[in-house]
This record gives sequence, structure tokens and C-alpha cells, in this order.
Amino acid sequence: MCLAAAIFLWRPGSPLLAQRTASVTTIVTSEGAPVAEALVRAGGVLRRTDASGSATLPLLAGTRTIRVEKLGFTPETVSIGVRQGADTTLAITLLPRAEELEGVVVSSTRRRTASRIEDEPLRVEVLAQEEVEEKLLMTPGDIAMMLNETSGLRVQNTSPSLGGANVRIQGLTGRYTQILSDGLPLYGGQSGSLSMLQIPPMDLGQVEVIKGTASALYGSSALGGVINLISRRPERERELLLNQTTLGGTDGVLWVADELSEQWGYTLLGGAHRQGQADVDGDGWADLPGYTRGVLRPRLFWNDGAGRSLFLTVGTTVENRSGGTREGRLTPAGNDFPEELETRRADAGVVGRFLVGGERLLTVRGSLSGQRHRHLFGDSRERDAHATAFAEVAYAGETARNAWVVGAAFQRESYDAAHVAGFDFGYSIPSLFAQNELAPARWLTLALSGRLDGHSEYGTFLNPRVSVLFRPGAWTARASLGTGYFAPTPFTDETEAVGLRRVLPLGRLRAERARSASFDLGRTVAGVELNATAFASRVEHPLQVLPMGGSLRVANAPGPTRTFGGEMLARWSPAPFHLTATYTHLRSTEDDPDRPGRRPVPLTPRHAAGIVGMWEEEGTGRVGLELYYTGRQSLDENPYRDTSRPYLIMGLLVERRVGRARLFLNAENLLDVRQSRYEPLLLPARSPEGRWTTDAWAPLEGRTVNGGVRLEL
Repeated sequence: MCLAAAIFLWRPGSPLLAQRTASVTTIVTSEGAPVAEALVRAGGVLRRTDASGSATLPLLAGTRTIRVEKLGFTPETVSIGVRQGADTTLAITLLPRAEELEGVVVSSTRRRTASRIEDEPLRVEVLAQEEVEEKLLMTPGDIAMMLNETSGLRVQNTSPSLGGANVRIQGLTGRYTQILSDGLPLYGGQSGSLSMLQIPPMDLGQVEVIKGTASALYGSSALGGVINLISRRPERERELLLNQTTLGGTDGVLWVADELSEQWGYTLLGGAHRQGQADVDGDGWADLPGYTRGVLRPRLFWNDGAGRSLFLTVGTTVENRSGGTREGRLTPAGNDFPEELETRRADAGVVGRFLVGGERLLTVRGSLSGQRHRHLFGDSRERDAHATAFAEVAYAGETARNAWVVGAAFQRESYDAAHVAGFDFGYSIPSLFAQNELAPARWLTLALSGRLDGHSEYGTFLNPRVSVLFRPGAWTARASLGTGYFAPTPFTDETEAVGLRRVLPLGRLRAERARSASFDLGRTVAGVELNATAFASRVEHPLQVLPMGGSLRVANAPGPTRTFGGEMLARWSPAPFHLTATYTHLRSTEDDPDRPGRRPVPLTPRHAAGIVGMWEEEGTGRVGLELYYTGRQSLDENPYRDTSRPYLIMGLLVERRVGRARLFLNAENLLDVRQSRYEPLLLPARSPEGRWTTDAWAPLEGRTVNGGVRLEL
């Protein structure tokens, strides 16, 4: 009843929404020509200019500061007085910036040169800050939902007991996905199953995603793709977010940013998060693990305005997580079985960019990260330590029709298992890379890239990639072919769920090799952005985890894993409304470890679709409704069923601005879909390999409502 009343009160045109707003239309030009795709920002309102260089922002009455930015131009800031009900047209002229290469500082998942994302032959998908802020109100403590609701990405629960999860890109296993922070591997070369669950999104400016084999760009850890988290730049901002959920979750996040001078600025993110254990189906097993977590990340920025910049970051995460049987409850075998994980992580990174001779860009990157874990699986304890060191130097330049970059990198990955012998490793990987982008015509761009890695354990690998951008008329087409490799480690979904004590010594393994291809076609029709993608990949020597006498054996499968499918996207944004629809079709098969022949890869839905509608006005708030459909999935070693049921998730978000405060209420999974409605999560008996739960193929927590306030301090 309260929710229905909120929806009624929030409908467009309601008197409660008749705040003191007006429309400010900004027309952006440069040298007499309109500038398309420029970012126009006023406070929390962001728009991009259309082909005519125009963008309309709904703003509160009063003095407002409008900032216009685009790569290759000097940013422009203008203050204007906005009067209630008086629409305004503002003309802003951007000056071309000679040191265009320096603009790469803002975001660069792509390559290391200074071309715009829309001009990249390799498709890069971007979640802009307004999308990040929307997901922030749903899950302030982590980025899992933000990624899970992106077409072609699926957040897969890898450990129902502790809530571990990873990101699968276009059907490939999550250990192939490289997560970067401002281009640095701060979460390790092979991001653990809890990394993205420990990253608050409040300090993110945008997220860039490359789908498909990207080893030619980022080495072995990017066999499946890359997710780059781009931090917000320092402007004078102070925000505090407080959030509470109906399942006992509490979040407090502080964001502070300021410009110390024309050249120096800083940002600071601090987060405190708590979740109580939740046994939704009452079987004595925690469907939602409990945790307490603290996160701290300061960043320092320097830019001299003449093509030289420096970015420094340090961060730490402390988390204690617990699951398994609830206090006083027992397993079907009559004993308690607690699962616990303590995480202590610290990292530091630096990125420097220096314009050389006014035409060349020298980029230096480096990072160090380490984390320690203490695991408890029932009565079995394990301790381990991971460490990653990374350094890279790149030299880039461009002419009117050619952009190039050459460079060298070094990465060191190490692992020390204190309680389990035979799994320690230390890999050193020196690399050389080169990229060249040719634009023989305005409608054609060809990109060639290659990387030579010398892996200390698995030998030398050369990985090329070819990408083409073709723009016939109003259409934009992209095609890409690439290869990659992945160095085996003992960390898979299966081994992380039960610990390494259950795993046999690895023996001699072969590196996994992959080939991938994609074709992308898009255009805008009557204001509707349309895009379709076809993709395919083949992974040779993929790792399989096989049960063997109560233990697990990690081995290379004799046959490849084959994956193919397609994605479709439609986006329509007649202000103040935004409507996005997505669909993903996916087929992935692998060698069947139990019988001759092949089988569908478990936990890979063939069909997935989503539709999101949003109404938003600056100074007033937003109302959003989302629907996500997940089709049937093949299941492995599940005694209750071989194939999952399809399900539909519905969510509703309401936000209201009151002065400097933004009040929000988010209802997630309104239909209360959860796996335990169809079958138990808990197994009738512990598996020989040590598991007490089935794989998670649907939500475990059911309906959740969270609400809170975001304050501008």
C-alpha cells in the first residue's frame, strides 16, 4: 500500500513534483561546427549533446554551474542564473586542445592512444556516471548488481555459503575476466570471487567493458574480457550515503573531493558495511552470509594543464564474512558446519602521463597489491596470501590518419598457501606490445595490435588482434578477431567453494588458448539507438574440475569449449524518460566429463532479457522500473533437477530530492523469486568433495527492500 502511494505521488505532473525547475538547452560548437557527444554536466545532471551539438538539462532555479567536456577540447565552465519556469538557451564554444593525448587520463580501457570511444574499431561499452549512480542506490556496498544488469555480463554466485561471485562475459567462466581500476590490476591478476563484492561504486565516474578475448591488449588475465572501473575526478563535493535493507544490511559511505589548486586535487572514499546472516527459507543454513567490512581509498591528482599529469591511489579493505549453519542449527548429518573468511587487502598504484615534444605521449603505470585470507570450512582451516606487482611503459603518437603505441610491461603474480602444500606459485611475465590504428578514410578505421608475453612457467605467447570500424552512411559496423591465453592456477569456481585441502596436486597443465570473433552493427533511427552484436569464441585445453575419490582433480579437457551467441540493445531517451531494452542469446558447450560427447556448460542461460524504464528530473528525483528475465540453465551434480526453471526479476526505484538530501527507496525482486521456492539449497548429504549446497542458479535472498538518504555536505 505504501509503495503504491509512493508511485502515485511520484507520477510525472504530480503537484509534489512541481519544484522550481527550468530547462537549460546548451548548444556546443567549435570552430563554427556543432560538437556531438560532448558531456554536459550541472551538479548531478549529465547529458550528452546530439548530432546538432544540443543537450537539454532540467535544473532547479538559482545559480547553476554548467561544465562541458569532450576529449580533444579544453573543458569550459559557465555559471548562469536559472529562473523558475523560464527556459534558457546557452551557447558554449569549445577550443581544440593541442595536447589532446593528455585527455586519455580521464578514461582508457580501450587502447593507450587518444581516440574517442565512438571512434574505436574495438567496441567498448560504457556505463556512464548516471547509470552508476542509479545502481549505487540499489547496492551501495558493491558493484555486483551494476555489472549483472549489463547486457552480456552475468554475475555468477560461486559459493552460496559465503556469497562469493565472479563476472562471466558472453558465457566464458569468470576467472577469465580482468577487473581493473583506472587501468591498474589493483584487485590482482586473477580477481578473486569476492573482489567485486568489496568495491563500493560511489567513487566511480564510469565503467568501461571490453567483451571477448583481450590478451593482445591486457595479457593473460583478460582472456574473457576487461572491466575497467574509472574513478571520479576531483571537484568540490562532499557526500554521505546511509542505507538500510530489510534483510539486516547497513551501509555508510563517505565521498569527499576537492581541488586544492589549479593543478592539484584529491578524492577520498570511506565505507563501512554490515550484513547479518539471513536464513530466508528457515532450514538452518544462511542463504545470505553475514559480514562486516571497512573500505578506505584516497586518491591524489596532479595536472599542469600542459600535457603532464600524475595520479596516485592507495586502498585497503578489511572484511570478516560468515555463513554455513546458523548458531544452534545442524546439517542433515547432525553436526554444525560454519564457513568463514577473513580478508585483509592493501594496494597502491600510480599513473603518469607526460607530453613529449608536444606530439608524443609517454605513459608510466605501476601498482602493488596484496591480500591475505583466513578460511574456515567446517573444521578445516586454511590461510593464504596473494600478491601482484605490475609496471608498464608506453610511448604513443598520432598523425592525421595514423595512431600508434609501443610499450613494455612486467607483471609478477605470487601465491602462498600456508596450510596446504603443493599449490604455491610465483609467475613472472615480461611483455612487449604494439598497436597501430589506420584511418585511410573518414568512414573506415583499421586497428592492428599484438602482445608478446614471456611467461616464466608456460612459455612464450604471441597474441594478435585485428579490428575494423566501418561507417556506411548512418550505420556503424565493427568487426574484431583476436587470440588469447590463460595461465592455469588452482583457483576455479569449484575449488574456491571447498578449499584447496580437497584438491589433488595440479600436475602438469597446459595453458588455455582462445580465439574470439565479434561483429557489431548499430545506428540511430527516429531517436532510438539500436545495436546488434554476434560473437563466438573457442577455448582450447580448458580446465575441468573432476571428482576423484572424495577429492577434486584439475585437468585440461580433451576438447574445446565453444561459445557463440548474440546481443541486441535498444535505447530511447525522450527527456525526462529513458527506456532501455536488451536481449542476449547464448550457447556454450564443453566436453562431458562423465560420458562420451559434449554437454551445455552448466549455469549458462540460453536466453536473457531486460527492460528498464526511468523518469528523472534534476531537483526532483527519479522513478524507475526494471524487469529481467533469465532462461533455463543446465545444472551439474544437482540431485533435485538437471535443468533450472526460468524466472523473472522485477525491481522498483524511487528517489526524491529535498534540499541537499536525496531520499531513496528501492524494492528489489518484488516477485520474491528465490531458488528455495523450487528446491532446497542444502544437499540431503554432504558431497564426497565436501560441499553442503547445490550451485546457485537463482537468487537466494528473495525480496529485498532498501532505503536511505544521500546527503550533500
